[in-house]
Amino acid sequence: MPADIIRQKRVVLYSHDTLGFGHLRRNMLLAGALKRMDPAPDVLMIAGMAEAGAFKLPQGVDVLTLPAYGKRADGSYHARSLGLELKDLARLRSDIIRGALKAYDPDLVIVDNVPRGAQSELDRPLAALRQRGRARIVLGLRDVIDAPETVRAQWLKRRNFAAIRDWFDEVWVYGDPNFFDLIEEYAFGDAFAAKAHFLGYLDQRKRLEGMAPVDLPRDPYILCAVGGGRDGAALCRAFAGATLPAGHRGIILTGTQMPAAARAQLEASIAARPDMEIVDFLAEPLPLMQGAARIIAMGGYNTVTEALSLRRPTLIVPRTRPRLEQLLRAERLSAKGAIGMILPEHLTPARLTAWMAGPPPAAGLGQDMLDMGGLERMQARARMLLAQPAPLEAVA
Repeated sequence: MPADIIRQKRVVLYSHDTLGFGHLRRNMLLAGALKRMDPAPDVLMIAGMAEAGAFKLPQGVDVLTLPAYGKRADGSYHARSLGLELKDLARLRSDIIRGALKAYDPDLVIVDNVPRGAQSELDRPLAALRQRGRARIVLGLRDVIDAPETVRAQWLKRRNFAAIRDWFDEVWVYGDPNFFDLIEEYAFGDAFAAKAHFLGYLDQRKRLEGMAPVDLPRDPYILCAVGGGRDGAALCRAFAGATLPAGHRGIILTGTQMPAAARAQLEASIAARPDMEIVDFLAEPLPLMQGAARIIAMGGYNTVTEALSLRRPTLIVPRTRPRLEQLLRAERLSAKGAIGMILPEHLTPARLTAWMAGPPPAAGLGQDMLDMGGLERMQARARMLLAQPAPLEAVA
């Protein structure tokens, strides 16, 4: 290393990114928080989505984009773009990750949601990191994973508990145990609990700090957002057929993964509606959400925490396949009065029309009832782990 370059601490944020933008956006939020630390580490994001390159990165953050997985409706994976068998794509991604970690030699690695990575692609990279000895390794989990019986069975089958035991120093839960106690709900046991830290929900408003002003529609508008869009066509169609409140516009944020046929059908359905428009993709949708009179969306972690952080009246139509994560989250928030909810099987334009015309839910109750201090606690734990000296064998 040149004498004039002082080695900063180095952090890697991994997300497997197979469906939607949730994992990637969460790691983008963490990257920004890490860069606000003093001293700030270098941050390398390892992402599984080509759209990662479209996001504006803070100074000192870069992204390595992996060849992409796609995810079918039944939850199975396939190569999204390359003509490779799944096992060959998994091997390719694993080799890339292992090579990057060896060359970058991080001090801290934060793995999002999947302890062994998609298709166990992190097994060899994490084992090599643990043998090397420098890096502290953390698993980051959202508040809700899936139905308890499903999670317990899948985690045992996938040997996630063994992976956490052997490779991970800590587990960070981006949630509030008073809302959903992941350890208790899933009976994860004492060994898991000993490594776990509930950090609180991640306040999405931090993304707005330092952002240049954004031109928003002058008329009041209602936003329909479906994440990446692969399974959001039904909600978009229902919204396109609904009647908006007088003087309002409708904006449909489809995402880049909506099938072309569904996107074309949606375009045709609003062709005669001057009060509706479609936006395919925004690298930063938060200003559009902040300006909305109301939000209608699916129930992923990021979307829900965005709406709660911004205190926007929100209606959630949760995904119920292949996981019940969104349904469980939406049911509990709806019971507390923080959001409205319509089940997918009850979704119709008439129901959306009625919700938009009715009194809004008590927007922002989520901030008052949920711990939203996750970013600050993440910084504190990262600072502590980065301050720990590396073992002697890792210094050479």
